Amino acid sequence: MFVARSIAADHKDLIHDVSYDFHGRRMATCSSDQSVKVWDKSENGEWNCTASWKTHSGSVWRVTWAHPEFGQVLASCSFDRTAAVWEEIVGESNDKQRGQSHWIKRTTLVDSRTSVTDVKFAPKHMGLMLTTCSADGVVRIYEAPDVMNLSQWSLQHEISCKLSCSCISWNPSSSRAHSPMIAVGSDDSNVGYGGKVQIYEYNENTRKYAKAETLMTVTDPVHDIAFAPNLGRSFHVLAIATKDVRIFKLIPLRRETSTPTGPTKFEVQIVAQFENHNSQVWRVSWNITSTLLASSGDDGCVRLWKANYMDNWKCTGILKGDGSPVNGSSSQQGILNSAVGSAG
Repeated sequence: MFVARSIAADHKDLIHDVSYDFHGRRMATCSSDQSVKVWDKSENGEWNCTASWKTHSGSVWRVTWAHPEFGQVLASCSFDRTAAVWEEIVGESNDKQRGQSHWIKRTTLVDSRTSVTDVKFAPKHMGLMLTTCSADGVVRIYEAPDVMNLSQWSLQHEISCKLSCSCISWNPSSSRAHSPMIAVGSDDSNVGYGGKVQIYEYNENTRKYAKAETLMTVTDPVHDIAFAPNLGRSFHVLAIATKDVRIFKLIPLRRETSTPTGPTKFEVQIVAQFENHNSQVWRVSWNITSTLLASSGDDGCVRLWKANYMDNWKCTGILKGDGSPVNGSSSQQGILNSAVGSAG
């Protein structure tokens, strides 16, 4: 049983992104009205808007939270070719704003010459790092050397992807066996060109990111991409939102002794592909244990996907935006589309 709660967001234009903080008690939204709003969940479960401000001079595509270890910090990115970092400040005891919080812009990242399409903080074990990707096909990785001073960010890496970038995801694995890894999706509309998902891995020897894998079977524009949380798995799981929902498994192959310095080679398997949305899929999101995947599409539905012990993925729930039940939303929906096989 699902309960939908409508929130009067009061944005003046399309809402492009909704992001929860680490604890799920705060939410940020961003819109083509050039603003970001922050929402706090009250004791009775209501969401209250506690801050709203103009952030950019163009549509705001994405907003994301840093880990709370670094404070209450947001990043946003926009069509205006910039990304911005915001920090919440609680009013000092001596001014009239005592106890009132407000958000301050700590920095603007202006390296991109085109629309900045996604922004993501790195996993916290890597320190305070931020990645952006742009329509010009460049992924940029920034670091705040002093976590107490969020106005200083240094550009550490620039990765040229050759295709316009639409979304990025960090591999959250904190295992020493796994080097830092970023998946990049492209919304390039040329269907004849495969490889709309590229995976880059950090190389300790060269201190650079190198391409480790290209998913050649993904030929349609990619709108969202998400590595599953990794609680000790040796392999990686990646969800992709394109004209359907796809789940890939990336299994690291044992390094050959002759080439110990190159990027990891992977066996790529597609473990599920679902066309149930019958439309473009815009977002995919994992739960914290990576046992449940949610996807949302132009059919106005959120669909939940779960794997059994045989690694067969099934639809376990369909949520309509207004909370009304969906006909045939039993667990039988979507079983047949589980395509298992290699997609190297």
